Amino acid sequence: MTTSTGPVIDTTTVTSLLAALSLFVIAYALGNVVLPKQSSKRTRVLFVWHLFDSLIHFTFEGSFLYNCFFTYIDLPGPPSYLSPSHAILTPPGVYFLGQSNRLYGSAFGNNPTAKLWQEYTKADKRWGGADLTVISLELLTVLIGGPLAAYICYLLSKGHGDTTSTSSKMKSLMTGKLSFWLIVLATGELYGGFMTFAPEWLSGSTGLDTSNWMYLWLYLVFFNVLWVFLPLYALVMAYRSLTGASPLRDVEKKKM
Repeated sequence: MTTSTGPVIDTTTVTSLLAALSLFVIAYALGNVVLPKQSSKRTRVLFVWHLFDSLIHFTFEGSFLYNCFFTYIDLPGPPSYLSPSHAILTPPGVYFLGQSNRLYGSAFGNNPTAKLWQEYTKADKRWGGADLTVISLELLTVLIGGPLAAYICYLLSKGHGDTTSTSSKMKSLMTGKLSFWLIVLATGELYGGFMTFAPEWLSGSTGLDTSNWMYLWLYLVFFNVLWVFLPLYALVMAYRSLTGASPLRDVEKKKM
C-alpha cells in the first residue's frame, strides 16, 4: 500500500519509541539482579528476551486490547455513513461485539495508550480499529504468552538454564521443563506473527504503509523481526538442550 512519502515524527513518536526502549532497559537491569552470578551468556540472553517479551505483551498489547474493548465512538448513522478513514475492516454485517452502532479501537481514543497505538497505525492501520483476527491473536498473546514468558524468566532465575552443579537426574528435570516451555512459547510467537501478516501479504498489504522508510523498516520490519529471530534462537537452544548438544554439556565433558 502506498500512502505517505515521509515519516511524521512528533512527541508521540518519540515517547512511544522511548517507552519500548525503557522496557528493554528494565529487562536487562532485572536480569543483572535476579539471575545467579554464574549464569551463562545464553541464559542471560534468554532471560532478557523473555522478560522484555512479557512486558511488551502485558503493557503494550494489553493496552491494545483495552482500547479495543473499551474505547469506541457511537455512530451517527449506519456504517455506510462513515468516511473512508473510518472504514470497517470486517465483512458487511459483521460487527465487533455485535455492536452495529459503534466503532471500537485506539483510533477513537485520547488516552496515552490510544495515542501510542495511533502511532503504530501509521504503519499498519489494522491496529487502530477492532480487526477480528488481530484481536483474537492478541487475546492469546496477552493472556497466555505474557504469563508464560514471565514463567520462563522465573525458571531461568532459579537456575534452570545452568545446571552444571546439579545431579544428572535433577539436571534432566530442570533442562526438560525449561526446554518444553521455551518450545511452546516460541512456536506460539512464530505462528502468531505469521497469522498477523499472512492476510496482508495475500491481499497486497492493503493495510500497511510500505512506501515510508521509517514505518516499513522500523515499525513493520525491525519490531516484528525481533519476534522471529529470538523465538528461533530459543527453539535452537531448547533443541540443543534436549538432544544433549548444549554448550553447557559440552563444557562438562571437557572437565571430566
